Amino acid sequence: MKKVLFVSLISSLLLFSCGSEKKKEVKKEIEKPLEEVKEEMKNDASPDNDQLALGEKLFNDKTCVACHQLDTKLIGPSVKDIATIYDEKNGNLVQFLKGNDAAIVDTDPGQIAIMKANLDGFVKDLNDDELNALAVYFQNSIK
Repeated sequence: MKKVLFVSLISSLLLFSCGSEKKKEVKKEIEKPLEEVKEEMKNDASPDNDQLALGEKLFNDKTCVACHQLDTKLIGPSVKDIATIYDEKNGNLVQFLKGNDAAIVDTDPGQIAIMKANLDGFVKDLNDDELNALAVYFQNSIK
């Protein structure tokens, strides 16, 4: 009986010790690719990603978010709806934001008056790079 107990104890110790070694090996296999992915993400600081981040920051800082949500119509149409319509109609969001193109998403005269007042207050001081960054942010919402 003691031999059986002793053999069982030794077997279970071997089983558990081998199991933990296997777990360590698997963990190393998983961690290595994760480190490679993180490195790739660091190297992926492309101008598009920079513009996307700037566009999102401007969208929030310039209080566009007060009237426009990503997926939902609030006061104005959603970001996705705006981007989709501009894409379908080959519109130029930057030219609209500059005041050079007419509204093509919400053409109600009352809404246009509110939009123009807001755009004059929030967007008029943005340079071309910042306006392009906003357009990238909008376009990215439908990708």
